Amino acid sequence: MTSNKTFYNFILHLLKKKFSAEELKSYNLGDVKKVLIVRQHNQFGDLLASISLFRAVKEKYPDSKITLIASRDNHFAVEKNSYINSLFIFNNRLIWNPFYLLKLYRSLRMKYDIAIVPATVAISKTSCIIAAFSDAIIKIGPGTLNTKKNDLSFLFHYPINLNWKKCPDAHVSDFILDVIRPFEISTRNYKSSICFDQIDIKNAEDFINGIKDQNQFVVGFHVGAGKPQNRWPLEKYIYLIDTLKKSYPLSVYFTGSDSDKTEINFIKKNLKHNAGYFLNKNIPQVAALISLSDLFITNDTGIMHVAGAVSTPQISIFGPTNPFNWAPLGDNKFYVRQSELVGDVTVEEVFNLCKNVLEEKKIE
Repeated sequence: MTSNKTFYNFILHLLKKKFSAEELKSYNLGDVKKVLIVRQHNQFGDLLASISLFRAVKEKYPDSKITLIASRDNHFAVEKNSYINSLFIFNNRLIWNPFYLLKLYRSLRMKYDIAIVPATVAISKTSCIIAAFSDAIIKIGPGTLNTKKNDLSFLFHYPINLNWKKCPDAHVSDFILDVIRPFEISTRNYKSSICFDQIDIKNAEDFINGIKDQNQFVVGFHVGAGKPQNRWPLEKYIYLIDTLKKSYPLSVYFTGSDSDKTEINFIKKNLKHNAGYFLNKNIPQVAALISLSDLFITNDTGIMHVAGAVSTPQISIFGPTNPFNWAPLGDNKFYVRQSELVGDVTVEEVFNLCKNVLEEKKIE
């Protein structure tokens, strides 16, 4: 433990000696043309919540070009995204590969005007160091997060104090803008967005045509979640579908990946109705399918944010997470939560929300 701390302090000393940035007082960034944003930490739901930041930069500097450094775990959240001009995938497994290091070096030496390191639930030391290695003229990042000091704040010309505790119910897409608000960079549109093309739409249409009978509603479900405590009981999903089928002409499908194999297999074994399975698809394909659906029901997980990026009515089922922080935004985006135990949400509650949505669809 002592040796690890000694090594960490040694690294801090080297970084201070080589990369310390003089803290600036004026918040005038001048003419910004090239922007580097480092968001290689967290899962893709967190990266989707960064869309408001990308949008804010483009609204303030419409001619600017954004380079995003994401990770192999979250980069697919911004595939085809119109705000991102260049995407570099940071892979820590290749950090000692000389060819990969050369690619990383080139992506960091592009004569950037500013580099931005956002932070929401945690400060990424790796992101701070990546930004420090860039040739950006001005570097902006977290000085503190929720009053906890960032050990690497000296790497930024503008170390910004971020404090979610000041407004604990702020939405993540609002809070993430605090790192750039001092520069009068903001937006009124906090909605996420995912870009998909006609090929994605055609694939989604083909899938729906394969499961749908005439005049049926199409309802999608995502029953998995990376965190077990966020998974609504599968028996309740099955009971909900049984109840819906008795009241409405319905075609149902499930999204998922290999990580949801256990949940999908349970559904296949126990669901008494035909269903489609849209598995191991990329994010634009999933977004396209959800966009063509009448309703999408999901646990609090990454796909929830994908559904939140399209206009389809959506019901998100919450347990331990604060939905004020993370629930998708929009007039037809609904959530239900009873307690920190997701299983406390009843089938009747979810069914009543489904009923409201589908009855309105009937009128349309």
